[in-house]
Amino acid sequence: MLSARSATRWAIVILTAFGLLVPAAVSAGAAPKQGADTLRLGYFPNVTHATALVGVEGGLVQEKLGNTRLETSTFNAGPQVVEALNSGALDASYIGPNPAINAFAQSDGEAIRIISGATSGGAFLVVKPDIKNAKDLDGKKIASPQLGNTQDVALRTWLKKKGLETDTAGGGEVSIVPQENAQTLDLFKQGEIDGAWAPEPWATRLKDEGGGKVLVDERKLWPDGQYVTTHLIVRTEFLDDNPDVVKKLLEGHVAANDLIRTDTPRAEQLVAQGIDKTTGRPIAPELVTASFKNLVFTNDPIASSLRKSAKDAEAVGLLRPVDLKGIYNLKLLNQVLKKLGESTVKA
Repeated sequence: MLSARSATRWAIVILTAFGLLVPAAVSAGAAPKQGADTLRLGYFPNVTHATALVGVEGGLVQEKLGNTRLETSTFNAGPQVVEALNSGALDASYIGPNPAINAFAQSDGEAIRIISGATSGGAFLVVKPDIKNAKDLDGKKIASPQLGNTQDVALRTWLKKKGLETDTAGGGEVSIVPQENAQTLDLFKQGEIDGAWAPEPWATRLKDEGGGKVLVDERKLWPDGQYVTTHLIVRTEFLDDNPDVVKKLLEGHVAANDLIRTDTPRAEQLVAQGIDKTTGRPIAPELVTASFKNLVFTNDPIASSLRKSAKDAEAVGLLRPVDLKGIYNLKLLNQVLKKLGESTVKA
């Protein structure tokens, strides 16, 4: 879902794409220089993006940025973010692993860098109660947030391992329907779809409000239950031009994760506040609390799971083979962590 500011920005991007707003001094296909006076940050109104919500709503990111103005946009799924980054409408964003891989691959390793982890866990396949196992999904309709996003790849990979065919057009033995999470909840309640591979808080809402049950907890598919759900990426050009601004963003990011760990009730309140403000749909405090129990908020990007996500996307036909060397740049993050006396992370 795009906020009002996002919608305006996207209108500008579209007009620019058609050459209607491009200044004469800007060469074709190049985004105008934003400069270090503004940082444009994207994230999703999901509990899996709690680090962003806490950092923005709690004022932690803006405080660290100082005189650099924070401008935010919200999205439903990663591919939208990649489009915004590629067009120059965003400088940095919280995003899932597969869209970040796609952005890196499509630009031959030039467009983006992963600069920190954010969240692990928090994704589930929730289905109607009469569905007992994978075989029962034959002929059923299952939703994912968007074609090629992290949950979409996880769903297709799991179905393939269970011997069930899918395709990107919604055909196959299981029909996968990419759509916004809010729409998924409504259609699940109405019986129009049979389940969804969804991130929090939508997975819990599908259970509590839609009467669904968990068929797959994605944590059980990964070593030690750890896999990257959300991490923080930045446009490489912006990172190269403004490392000081990116470091301040990371200071706010780390502060947000520290607040989540040290004052969880306050963090949950900020997450609920941010989701309500962005979506116009209030979220019950107990739903945020329940979702938090399924998540681990971490600065570690869990790089091994990213590599597996890339292989999974290749296996289901959503990604050509890609060399991920250079996708991480954790230097600034580790500087921030070291200064705070916290454990550094590796790629």
